[in-house]
Formats: sequence, C-alpha cells, structure tokens
Amino acid sequence: MFSKIQSACNLGRLAEALKLLSSNPTRLDPSLYLKILQLCIDKKAKKQGHLIHTHLITNGFGSDLHLNTKLIIFYVKVGDVIAARNVFDGMPERSVVSWTAMVSGYSQNGRFEKAFVLFSDMRHCGVKANQFTYGSALRACTSLRCLDMGIQVQGCIQKGRFVENLFVKSALVDFHSKCGKMEDASYLFGTMMERDVVSWNAMIGGYAVQGFADDSFCMFRSMLRGGLVPDCYTLGSVLRASAEGGGLIIANQIHGIITQLGYGSYDIVTGLLINAYAKNGSLRSAKDLRKGMLKKDLFSSTALITGYAHEGIYSVDALDLFKEMNQMNIGMDDVILCSMLNICANLASFALGTQIHAFALKYQPSYDVAMGNALIDMYAKSGEIEDAKRAFDEMEEKNVISWTSLISGYAKHGHTGLTAEGCECFNNMVNKYNISPELSIILACIYGYMSLGKEAASNLFNMQPENSVNYVVLASIYSAAGLWDDAWKIRKLMEERSTKKNAGYSFFQATKKSIPLLQAS
Repeated sequence: MFSKIQSACNLGRLAEALKLLSSNPTRLDPSLYLKILQLCIDKKAKKQGHLIHTHLITNGFGSDLHLNTKLIIFYVKVGDVIAARNVFDGMPERSVVSWTAMVSGYSQNGRFEKAFVLFSDMRHCGVKANQFTYGSALRACTSLRCLDMGIQVQGCIQKGRFVENLFVKSALVDFHSKCGKMEDASYLFGTMMERDVVSWNAMIGGYAVQGFADDSFCMFRSMLRGGLVPDCYTLGSVLRASAEGGGLIIANQIHGIITQLGYGSYDIVTGLLINAYAKNGSLRSAKDLRKGMLKKDLFSSTALITGYAHEGIYSVDALDLFKEMNQMNIGMDDVILCSMLNICANLASFALGTQIHAFALKYQPSYDVAMGNALIDMYAKSGEIEDAKRAFDEMEEKNVISWTSLISGYAKHGHTGLTAEGCECFNNMVNKYNISPELSIILACIYGYMSLGKEAASNLFNMQPENSVNYVVLASIYSAAGLWDDAWKIRKLMEERSTKKNAGYSFFQATKKSIPLLQAS
C-alpha cells in the first residue's frame, strides 16, 4: 500500500493517493503524509489538504514538528492564514522553519504588521532567523514603507551571519529603494560582491519611481553591459522611467529589447510600452500596440485615452476608444473619466460632457477632487456656469484648482451678469478659506471681465508685494483697460520698491548659431 500511494504522489495523482489513503486502516509513515501534503500545496487543493489534516490528527500525528510545519505552508499557500496560525499556536515545539513559514505566510497574504510582530516574537524567543525569515520580514517593512521597522531588521542582519547573503542583501536594497532612500540603497548595492536580477531591479525601479529617469537608464545600461538578462520587471521599470522623462528614442530602444527577449506577448509590458509611447507623444505607435493586444485591459486603455487628452487633437479617437471600452465592458476609472471630461471641455461640448458625467456617477457616485475639478472645468468651458457651480458646491473637498476653474468660468461669462458672483467667489477663496490664488485666475480675467481681473490682481498684489510678477500682471490689466496712468503708477511703484523682474529670452536660428533675443517684460 505504501508503494502504491508513493507512486500516485510521484505521478501527481492526488485523487488516487487520497482514495488509497482512505482505504488503508493502518498508520502510515510520516514521510508519506509529507508527500501527499506537498501535492496538495502544488495543486492548491484546500479541501483535500484539510482532509489530510484531519487524518493526521485522527492517527496521532498532531504533535509532529515536520508535519505541522508542512501544514502551515499548505494553509498559507491556499490563503488561509487563520488556519495556519491555529496550527502554529498548537505546536508543542517549533523550528526556525516553522517560524519562517508563518512570518512568510503573513507577508505573502498582506498581513504585514502581523509578520513583523511575529518576527519580533521569534527574536524574543531566542530563535535565530535564517535568510528567508529576514527576507519575509523585510518584505513586510517594504510593503508598509516603514523605515524604522526595516532599520531594526537590518540591525539584526548585521549582527548575524547573513550580512553578505545575496538574497538578504537584495531584499535590503529593495527595502531602501522603495522607502525612497536611494543613497542608502546605492551604497548597499555598491558593497555587493555578487548581484542578481532582483538587486538590479530594485535599483532600476527605485530610481524610476523616485523620478530619476536618467539614473534608472544608466543602471539599466550597466546591467546589460554586465551580461545580465532583464526580466519583465526590469523592462517595466525602465518603461515607467521612459514615460516620465526618457523621450521617444529611449522608448523605441526599449521596445526593440522587449521584442528581442520575447516579452511582447506580456500584457503588462505591452501596457507600459503603450503608456511610454503615449506620454512621449507617439500616439500612433501606442494605438497600433493596443490594437494588436489579444486582451485589451483597463491600463492600456487608460494610457491611450490620457495621451489623447494631453495632446488635445485626438478627440474623435478618444471618443471611439471610450465607446469601445464601454461595449467590451472593460470598465472605467477616475483617470479615464477625468481625461474624457477634459476632452469635452476642450470641445466645449455640453452634450458629450453630460454623458460622461452620467458615466462618472454610475462608476463613482462620490467623486474625488480631481473628478470634481474636471466637471467644473467642463461645464464652465461649455458655458453652463450654473452646472459648474453645482459641481463645485457638491465637492466635499476643494483645492486651488477648484476655485480657479470656477472663477475663470465667471470671468469668461462675465458679460452675462455674473461678475458679482466671480468677485464673491474670489473673496471667499482668499478671505474665508485662506487659499492663495494662482496667476492663471488673473490672466484669465484680462480676457474676460476687467473689474474682476483688477480685484483679483489687487488682492494678490497686497498678499505678495515682493513678487515682481504681480506688478507686471496688474500693470498689464490696467493697460488692457486703457488706464495708462494707473499702469504707469504700478510701474513706478515697482521701481521704487526695487522689485525687478528677470527679462525673458527667446531664440531664433541664424545660419548655424542660435542667437538669443532679449524679450521685454
């Protein structure tokens, strides 16, 4: 019977092994139970593994160290950390493997605080951690972005024998980079005698997330020169860096590497490549890539629509893509809806804007600040100032953009008798809510209603008398209104207060030289 069950396990036949086990009245060797449990782990067979657990208790194996440890690993694998902890708590003795299995289980299932607490308990019990314990504890600290906790784990590592362990050191580099401590990550990386793809990914990804695109590319080139083959995580990081500031040439180069390594069929990589092309203005390439995807997901669709909105000249393409997403039930998120509202605002299309607003209410009944701002801007630019005010009033939280959009709307439509409302809105913003206005409000008023512009500029002038730009803007408003004496007085006041505005420069191409032109303020 033993050989038959062992043979079934070796062939991966779990059902057959369980059938033989249930028909066997005798107590089996623990090694056979370990084989069956491993098969349950490999197949994530929760129901069958629970039956084995019951069988073990019935046959007197409830205190076996190795079997209980394997049960912890099994329950962790199927996502039942409560059952795993029950087994752990019931163990009369525990090994470092048992502790590590439970710490790792918490970390793998997103219970990061519990993972760190259990790691601390392990240390207090005098159990020496191994490389995998440290890796799991660091993963928990990394996910929590808790620098203090991670430093404590690092202190334990430096006192032990794993200070130069590749697995542990890579986890340390990843921890520091994801906590934004790139200098510390770089120092640790520089002290590594050996580096694997994980450690390179930590550095490349860390620089990309922190906005250091050039450093990310430099690290990527060093990795390639060192003969290491990048994986999909490496490529994802450099694509993120390319999207944030790498330029189209680098995006094309990374595309070539992706094709060469065979990652073109990976949806996540393709989605990030679409995002990189869209952010760098190559919307045709982004569109072609998405068209070739077998499964069109939300991320790739969001990247393309955001690109359309940013460029401002692909309204029809954006609307077609939005309709396609709705027909395919891809789903919507706030980024897509805000982008579509921005497109409607640029088109000044009230009809389309209200339809997108309906979608927004369907998918997100309580929208955030970004969505509220997009709605205000869309309605204001469509000439529906009452709807813009209604969207403004419904916002639980407002920022300077919210006020700016509404005030600009009042300024634009001031000729219809809304100047008083605009002035009141501006005064509430400055005096009641203590929000500093942006110059864009005042500049918008120059082309809208002059009295509102003068009031806004005067307020900003009094709030920031040392800012030379405020003098120039207020003088420009007076000049535009034909109030030359007032404009001259502001210029004179600027000179008396020794407030100087740096002159701007522009360039033109003459033969082979770029000649600067000094531009008057």
